[in-house]
Amino acid sequence: MDKELIIRSSSDDVDFALLKDGKLIELQKDEDSNDFAVGDVFIAKIRKAVPGLNAAFVNVGYEKDAFLHYHDLGPKLPSLLKFTKRVSTGKLKEFSLKNFPFEKDIDKDGKITDALKSNQSLLVQIVKEPISTKGPRISSELSIAGRYIVLVPFSTRISISQKIEDREEKDRLKRLVKSITPQGFGVIVRTVAQGKKVAELDKDLQNLLSRWTAMCKKLHKAHHPTKVLGEMNKASSILRDIFNDTFTGITVDDETLYYQIKDYVQEIAPEKESIVKLYQSKNPIFEKFGIERQIKTSFGKTVSMAKGAYLVIEHTEALHVIDVNSGNRSNKANNQEDTALEVNLIAATEMARQLRLRDMGGIIVVDFIDLTNAENRQKLFNHLRDEMKDDRAKHKILPPSKFGLIQITRQRVRPEMNIKTREENPDEIINGSEVEAPIGLIEKINQDLERLIKKDYKRLTLNTHPFIAAFLTKGIPSVRTKWFLEHKKWVKILPRDAYTYLEYHFFDKDGNQIK
Repeated sequence: MDKELIIRSSSDDVDFALLKDGKLIELQKDEDSNDFAVGDVFIAKIRKAVPGLNAAFVNVGYEKDAFLHYHDLGPKLPSLLKFTKRVSTGKLKEFSLKNFPFEKDIDKDGKITDALKSNQSLLVQIVKEPISTKGPRISSELSIAGRYIVLVPFSTRISISQKIEDREEKDRLKRLVKSITPQGFGVIVRTVAQGKKVAELDKDLQNLLSRWTAMCKKLHKAHHPTKVLGEMNKASSILRDIFNDTFTGITVDDETLYYQIKDYVQEIAPEKESIVKLYQSKNPIFEKFGIERQIKTSFGKTVSMAKGAYLVIEHTEALHVIDVNSGNRSNKANNQEDTALEVNLIAATEMARQLRLRDMGGIIVVDFIDLTNAENRQKLFNHLRDEMKDDRAKHKILPPSKFGLIQITRQRVRPEMNIKTREENPDEIINGSEVEAPIGLIEKINQDLERLIKKDYKRLTLNTHPFIAAFLTKGIPSVRTKWFLEHKKWVKILPRDAYTYLEYHFFDKDGNQIK
């Protein structure tokens, strides 16, 4: 399995495309204008506490106040408030928490009005970016993420990632981390810490403590609201969270960013430094790696899959609905149940990819093709769970219902990735109508051709608009030549002036149109 990270830089933002065996599985954008990223810490003021919601609205500098629920305060809120006040006024200049006296924890099921007051200073962390009409969601239970560990101030707990299943390894890591963690701090050990030595863990810990100290120094006389701790740049944070031994390449088209990433990889995995490459061709980097084509064909309401099957993805305010369709495919399976299972398994793989690619969150309902066999339903459920194992967002999958529906909840921390895939209709520019992108049409022609070749037509002729005909026949090798090399069948292509821009039809050897 090959994993590649392709990074495209422009003057305003940076795009990150994660490929798995050449297929796009994750797409992220780092915009200069994004001042409210998950992980950022602000010194802010409580605007007002609302007893009915058991929450407070906090001014973090966004047009809408951030939302802070009582359950996001953290048990050590009184200690945090005391520490923030003393550091802000300059009375406390020792930030290690070693000799800092902790206050009594707040009541687990208490009231917001007992914990916070209007105009009070508070350190808060962004846990969900502004989405749609809502402001950011925040927490006062702070954490600073590193490569191997997450540092939690005002805590005494050492916890190990649940994805590390080996009991001996869990005990080893807990013992090592306990020996190096300073008083007043808790630690969460991440999955990538598995097998690491104490020196590597300690180096990561010292780096996080340095970031904590730098943040505390900014508190004295800081204006409210002010960002006092920013997440590391997107490239480093992505590498921190997803980089592992399976990576085979990191390619970037910006020299400054290239050296930053090279330095970071040298620090976290020196043996992998050589996989970082600077892309210097005149051909755009996303074109070279086939990412633009995948973006155009992967987003939109309808998503094509193998063997003619497709997904229809609908978005509402409350939830996302995904419908699985078998299409007009031919199938050699023995019965309808086998056909349904085959399509459902293909759909589950594509759906897991779509959730990551679009960063869809909240409630997702998937209408799979009905399966009557309980064993097949379990097989589908297990396959979907396996496909979503690599998804970093917290998620929960419920078993299929009697109606063939699978319900999924997936953590939503930033706005969904939404890319426009439709373009102005060149046949009706004045009316302002839209059609799917031409590259999507080429994908459809490809799929139709594969189905027709399987039906063993002796000779095929494709009639299409002159522009599309030119695209298919020009170049070395042309698309038609690639078809010949792959299918060992020559397709005759005839341009038709009367056709609309995205119209095409296949004809057999007798000149009859193939429906």
